[in-house]
Amino acid sequence: MGAEGGGRPRALRMGVFAGCGALLLAGCASMPDSGGLSGVESTPRQDAQVRVFAVPPRENAGPGEIVRGFLEALTSDDPRYETAREYLTDSARRSWNPDASTTVLSDGPNLEGAHSRSGEAQDDYAYTLGGSRLAVVDSQHAFAPDSGAYSTAVHLTLEKKSKQWRIDSLPQGVVMGKSDFQRNYVSVNKYYYASNVPAAVTGQLSTVADPVYVRGKVDPVTSMVRSLLAGPTRWLNPVATSSFPSGTALGKGVTSLSPDDQNRLTVPLNGKADRVGPTQCSRMAAQLLFTLRDLTPTGVSQVELQRSNGKKLCDLNENRAEIIASHSTGGGADEYFLDGKQRLVSLSSTSKDPEPVPGALGEGAKKLRAAAISLDEERAAGVSDDGRNLYVGSLVSGSSLGDPVLTSQGALPGDRLTTPSWDGGGDLWVADRDPKRARLVMLQQGAGEPVVVSTPGLDGRINAVRVAADGVRIALIVEQGGKTSLQIGRVERDEGSDGRRSVSILELHSVTPQLEEVTAMSWAGDSRLVVVGRESGGVQQLRYVQVDGSTPTVAAPTSLTGVNQIAASEDERLPLVAYSEDGIVRLSAGAQWQKVVKEGTAPVYPG
Repeated sequence: MGAEGGGRPRALRMGVFAGCGALLLAGCASMPDSGGLSGVESTPRQDAQVRVFAVPPRENAGPGEIVRGFLEALTSDDPRYETAREYLTDSARRSWNPDASTTVLSDGPNLEGAHSRSGEAQDDYAYTLGGSRLAVVDSQHAFAPDSGAYSTAVHLTLEKKSKQWRIDSLPQGVVMGKSDFQRNYVSVNKYYYASNVPAAVTGQLSTVADPVYVRGKVDPVTSMVRSLLAGPTRWLNPVATSSFPSGTALGKGVTSLSPDDQNRLTVPLNGKADRVGPTQCSRMAAQLLFTLRDLTPTGVSQVELQRSNGKKLCDLNENRAEIIASHSTGGGADEYFLDGKQRLVSLSSTSKDPEPVPGALGEGAKKLRAAAISLDEERAAGVSDDGRNLYVGSLVSGSSLGDPVLTSQGALPGDRLTTPSWDGGGDLWVADRDPKRARLVMLQQGAGEPVVVSTPGLDGRINAVRVAADGVRIALIVEQGGKTSLQIGRVERDEGSDGRRSVSILELHSVTPQLEEVTAMSWAGDSRLVVVGRESGGVQQLRYVQVDGSTPTVAAPTSLTGVNQIAASEDERLPLVAYSEDGIVRLSAGAQWQKVVKEGTAPVYPG
């Protein structure tokens, strides 16, 4: 457990304090001798470089002070919570597992209901820790929003020999307030390979991001390597695979890892990996490079894996890793949208004016209201102006369009086809909003018999579809009861004995519980989306959200009026593009929104 401590027993913060140096520990971390029982107050956000040191229990401290001191100690940078354990009895020390989970509260835990269970002897006390729960990080470091009341008991006893109060009963894991969590933990993507999907259009393996939270100033490199070796988190596991053999772990006696001054990281492994071949080893090393490349200030640019005997297994640098797997990109850098004539046009970073794309969709053979570009930028899909028909065409001059690959029978334009979306394997996704036959459809390689996707657990009608480039995660805007939410699901594919493929979207979960209305969204990174929506009674806003429902530390996009559609690339370096009341506009890093064209709609990047 932990806390967002106030002015009571505080964990000691060092690093950028003025007038609080290494020789002033006692003065900076003194504990009061008395004080009533109150909540452990919220700590203001601290500078990222501030080190936080735990304070041990004071001699003859009362039971309330012991509980508060323990909660404070858990917000420190103590790697193994050694100081926090000093607040526990010997038996509690042995049984308590702080790594079981981390519960995040809106504010620090409140201490409530102190009482003695032993009557007049008063050699024990029990307290209730209460608060409003926001999220839980489980033993796999996976984050999940989890609202509701939080209440748990902590019991103390007066030890007979030492005559000191100590905690002898407490729940597993830790608990702390939101600001302490944000100071202590950092979200990092670990990377695996997508399974049960067609080969990427580039022919490379397709990486899939698995975001987890680790303690940011407590050896995050080693924590992330251990987490990567342990395998995908539970939600992602059915659709992701690791190149590390089952049971692979760090070598015996390895307690900490850090890159050298050349940004090279050496990782000794146990015997489970001793017999892997060079191809598999390179894939293992690529996973490590993708996971660790941004975790340290200077990054990790090369990885060497070692056998259990210390001999080199293989090594890999960044350039070779990019050949092994597609990573951090959702396609090319060109932006696409529909011009005033409802033709599909493109705008490159080097051109000032949009140009019609080659082929029938750029020549205006059919007026469009939505379009999607394949990741290899060789094909495009377009929805007709009335929303009824879906066409697929080649982006080659002179190519014809052919018959629609899908037709909706919806009576009204708003009850027909959504904007389509391509995945990294070349499959095309779209939702038919016909109330009589609402369905999510996948067309293999953009053609053939449509595969109706099973969506168990989906409650509502799909307004928008965006499948991730990895092909195993999908984002849906779902409408139900006058409200819309952004939901993330896992794509599972299966092929029967007759060769027919079945596709399901499983374990859908909302990642925008605080928004009452979501009107537009797009993937904006490996595990991040940009969303247009509003809270109850609020105004329209743009924000980023993580696929696990957490809020990324990156600043939200600057405000923009009247946004109808938004487009981003999974390559985070590329600008946002939106269709607003000012037409097609663009937002580059460090700049303000700039108008591209007045007459234009439906912006998209490849994907």
